[in-house]
Amino acid sequence: MTIEVPDRKTLGAVQELCERSDPYTWTPAVEGLFVEAMRQNIRWHIEKCAFYARLVESKGFTPALLRSMDDMDRVPFIHASFFKTHEVLSVDRSQVAVHLTSSGTTGQKSQIFFDAWSIGSARRMVDFIHDYYGLRTDRPANYVLNSYEPEPGMNLGTANTMQFLTSYAPPRNVTYALRSKGGGQHEFDAFGVVDALKRYSREGLPVRIIGFPAFLLFALNRMREMNIAPLMLHPESLVFLAGGWKGNTKQEVTKTVLYRFIHDMLGIPDERIRSSFGSVEHSVPYVECAEHNLHIPIWSRVYIRDFKTLAVVGYDRPGFLQFVSPYITSVPAQGVMMGDMALLRPAASCSCGLKNDYFEILGRAGTSSNRSCAAAAAELMKG
Repeated sequence: MTIEVPDRKTLGAVQELCERSDPYTWTPAVEGLFVEAMRQNIRWHIEKCAFYARLVESKGFTPALLRSMDDMDRVPFIHASFFKTHEVLSVDRSQVAVHLTSSGTTGQKSQIFFDAWSIGSARRMVDFIHDYYGLRTDRPANYVLNSYEPEPGMNLGTANTMQFLTSYAPPRNVTYALRSKGGGQHEFDAFGVVDALKRYSREGLPVRIIGFPAFLLFALNRMREMNIAPLMLHPESLVFLAGGWKGNTKQEVTKTVLYRFIHDMLGIPDERIRSSFGSVEHSVPYVECAEHNLHIPIWSRVYIRDFKTLAVVGYDRPGFLQFVSPYITSVPAQGVMMGDMALLRPAASCSCGLKNDYFEILGRAGTSSNRSCAAAAAELMKG
């Protein structure tokens, strides 16, 4: 399927950058393309979105100030929380293809509107990264989705993403950890997940477990409490964790401990366990390498900003996580600062061989009213 930017004449570099299928190869040509794509993207949003035009003007910024990759930290950014209380678009509403929200059944929700290009380009990036890591297959698989069971009218970003991730191996059966009770209500079904894992083990097909890590940990703990012997799932099985631990940090364990527990209880090898990071406000995918680090693909730049001054800090210093990417044309979210706290690490500190820096998530800042999908989902585990 062809994916086209809204206007090839004014967004040609955006199209060309996002069509590049090697997610981690930086060259001088790619860097130049990124710079031009950002200039085009910003001009697009200035012209199409009055709010963004005023923001850029208030910062004394113009696209011409972007001369090299070293200038990308100058791109005006918007706090992700802004999208929880404002709807801003750079396309006509008739061009909105997908409308997704960021949180669960209560609490503030980011409202992000995607035109066909923005959602299609973001999903194609996931394609490119899955192909790079060899995670796509034509062999059928059974699924456990540690996420929300779909129901009519649901537009949660995480539910949409988890469903989309079943496209990388044809689904034979799908089991949801959060079962729908109707009316937008869901209930965590630990016994259903355990029973599905046992059944899948007997069937012998590869198993793909996708979604919130807290629910997988809870299910494995339930298996151990029930004295269920460790299972040996098919060696091509895959665990793909997404959504984080927000709202359930008291049960959070380190990746090393969790991955070992997964291997011990399900027999899945370490290299087939991956975590990812993404958000509805910034849909560029970040997927762990074989050494379990979140390297930065060519479609984005990542900055860490000081908690007090918001100035960009260097490697190995904590701060707020900020992204810059020219992929999105539907809303002015090409520069977004998240509520996540993180560290930036140099590429050389990872032994996987990639030349791209990576980042580590330290946790989430904010108040209880600013809740994520994982925070809302975690409440379903209480009691």
